[in-house]
Amino acid sequence: MLPPCLLLCLVFSAGIHRAAADVPPSNKLIFILAGQSNMAGRGGVTGTHWDGIVPSPDCSPSPSVLRLSPSLRWEQAHEPLHQGIDGNRTCGVGPGMAFANALLRSNGASGAAAIGLVPCAVGGTRMAEWAKGSELYTDMVRRAKVAVETGGRVGAVLWYQGESDTVRWADANEYGRRMGMLVRDLRVDLAMPHLLLIQVGLASGLGQYTEVVREAQKSLKLRNVRFVDAMGLPFQDGHLHLNTQAQVQLGHMLAQSYLTYVLQSI
Repeated sequence: MLPPCLLLCLVFSAGIHRAAADVPPSNKLIFILAGQSNMAGRGGVTGTHWDGIVPSPDCSPSPSVLRLSPSLRWEQAHEPLHQGIDGNRTCGVGPGMAFANALLRSNGASGAAAIGLVPCAVGGTRMAEWAKGSELYTDMVRRAKVAVETGGRVGAVLWYQGESDTVRWADANEYGRRMGMLVRDLRVDLAMPHLLLIQVGLASGLGQYTEVVREAQKSLKLRNVRFVDAMGLPFQDGHLHLNTQAQVQLGHMLAQSYLTYVLQSI
């Protein structure tokens, strides 16, 4: 039996190690993931069932990739990245983990000790629901601000949304204006006038105005807004949600867009 003093030291030491594990690095490179279901991830999801397949190494967990949990705590990221964020919906593989691991492999974390992912996407949402003052916008800004409180900087917002805006002409017609306002409002509220936003061009839509929204996405002429096109990537369900393979490819495309931006900014 261990002496009481030694036992106390061991317990105290274990507590210190647990506490240290809960303290995130102070120099994180942070990315906000927002939009609707294809950003939240439906790769491998059929109905309400996720097949649990995690492509390795693209989507494998890493001690250097963290996520901000629903309770605003940093934890090691793993698929499904948006579990607990996207309401009660079943989430699967999205682009976030493949994006982060691609940055790590390319040494694109700019010297940061960790990549911090801040999932905010919610399925089935229209652009109007992300306007400043809305619950979605307020929560996204709050999570982004909490993310930098423990140290680090926001590298970019990764945005994949618009399928719900293809149903009504009024929403499709207003998409470009609303998207522009979202970018401007985020830059003001996060005090980042040069904030990078990488938007994903729609691969699908819920209505007949998909091309109208896509044109609005491609036509957005704002500084530090990049466009990555998901058109042509394979679907999980045949018409709306990207499958696991497509989400991995999209993550790589987003990483390449970010790395190109960084190189051009030097």
